[in-house]
Amino acid sequence: MRKISILLLAGACALGAAAQTTTKMTAAKANDYGLVYCLPTTVLDITIETEMTEKKPGQFYNYARRNLGIEDAILQESYDARVKSVTIVPRGEANKDNEWLMSFKGGVGTYVILNGDNVPVAINTEDIPAQKAVELPKAKAAEPTPLETDAARQAITQDMTMSSSQAKQAQLATERIFELRESRNDLISGQADNMPPDGKALQLALDNLSAQEAALTAMFAGTTKTWTEVNTLVYTPGDENVKNFVLARLSPIDGLVDASDLSGTPIYLNMEILSKGEIPTDEKGREKAFPSGGVAYQIPGTAQVSINYNGSTVKSDQVTLAQLGVTYGLDPKIFIDKKAPAFVLLNPTTGAITTLGIKE
Repeated sequence: MRKISILLLAGACALGAAAQTTTKMTAAKANDYGLVYCLPTTVLDITIETEMTEKKPGQFYNYARRNLGIEDAILQESYDARVKSVTIVPRGEANKDNEWLMSFKGGVGTYVILNGDNVPVAINTEDIPAQKAVELPKAKAAEPTPLETDAARQAITQDMTMSSSQAKQAQLATERIFELRESRNDLISGQADNMPPDGKALQLALDNLSAQEAALTAMFAGTTKTWTEVNTLVYTPGDENVKNFVLARLSPIDGLVDASDLSGTPIYLNMEILSKGEIPTDEKGREKAFPSGGVAYQIPGTAQVSINYNGSTVKSDQVTLAQLGVTYGLDPKIFIDKKAPAFVLLNPTTGAITTLGIKE
């Protein structure tokens, strides 16, 4: 059965790849030389970066073409949203239905490293490679529009405020725009009556004039505000192919919403199984028996997971999943050999063996 939940992220995180908390457990008399652990289920942290756009007409949009020759003025308020990027990060969670007891004889000093979820990451070694952090996008707030700046308040004259006629206000705004342009040209050419004392002051004056002109122009052309949001969906795959599963929806007003919220366009997840883990076989092709008292690990399978939005594939990754595999075991004797004890590194995301060797 597939499971899904949504986590709201304020910024970048490294889900499934951050430094993990581990505990060293030793087989001792106090625990009857046995250690209980879980093998993992692989979940997918799917981080979706969305870009939101808000467009609003200026109060003088009806005069944009006639007064300033603006052909593409915004005529009505509108909202838009798009999926900008998707990041898929597999992560392991303890599978309580796949719990095992690891038993060793006393006096050999065998130990196990478990992560915070009680999933084994190593046996007989503490040399665990650091997991590489995954860089995730950061949410970005919208920049202020020209009408939301201090310059906008400076640009509005007293005559504009006092006039009750919108046509008159538009005309006064137009005249003010041309005055600002003329003032800027005078400063650039050095012909202004009161020239700034130095280059820095000149640049500040030019920037202020440009900001006032932009604010007045926005009253005709309208404003566009764009920002990004970042959300992470936690999806637990099953062991079957998935076709057009609605992961969530994207609303131009509310951003990422639940799959059941029909105000948004669906974001689909598809999964195609590429391989399934199989029990090892002997030279005659027969499945090997699970070793007596074996140290259980997972032989995972693989799948192609893709995220589709608005008719396009936004992301497609091949992932390794514990639940597409089988559980097998290592003979515990290899870990208690006094002359050449073995060590093993395990992947806490898939439960698979990554390294098996002899301690020097």
